[in-house]
Amino acid sequence: MLTANKVYSILDKEYLKADIALTYGNPLELLISVILSAQCTDKRVNIVTKKLFRDYKKAEDYAYGNLDKLKKYVHSTGFYNAKAKNIRNTCKIIIEKHKGKIPQTMEALLELPGVARKTANIVLSNAFGKIEGMAIDTHMKRINFRLGLTKNTNPDKVEQDLIKQLPKKQWNHYTYLIIEHGRAICKAPTPICSKCVLDRECPKKEVKKSK
Repeated sequence: MLTANKVYSILDKEYLKADIALTYGNPLELLISVILSAQCTDKRVNIVTKKLFRDYKKAEDYAYGNLDKLKKYVHSTGFYNAKAKNIRNTCKIIIEKHKGKIPQTMEALLELPGVARKTANIVLSNAFGKIEGMAIDTHMKRINFRLGLTKNTNPDKVEQDLIKQLPKKQWNHYTYLIIEHGRAICKAPTPICSKCVLDRECPKKEVKKSK
């Protein structure tokens, strides 16, 4: 029977370079990148932010710059109208309420437009080394369900199921191990089970077809 600890141990040997794929230089850039990553690949976000971060250096640049110009920068990430507005309003709050600094608590981050628990967890853990939970993206939902480590598909419930099974020091890295596995093997909708290191023990919950 697979456990989250066993999955961590096996995948940790398989994906030696598992880490956050977004390219950023400071907490503000990470926050912007994660907001843009909603319904978009990290690869596309990195292409967009390579140009964006050249022209936008501070929260003030996003908060008080031309909104239509910002929309053009982020257009290819999808949902660009909402993302541009969220980024702008988030940066206004950061300036007015947090003196231009990215807040370092879950409660304060969740008050920012476009920021949910996944985004907050990513920013806290990667920018500040603060582990308060686990970032649950589509890979984390899909793969942990297939592995039988959760019966839930709601991100908040999946997070609660997993944090009970792993020591806190593993929460952040586990997310990136699962993401790497999702990109390489446990794909949606068709996983490549024949090449999976977890194949023999994986219950393959609701997997109807595999390679």
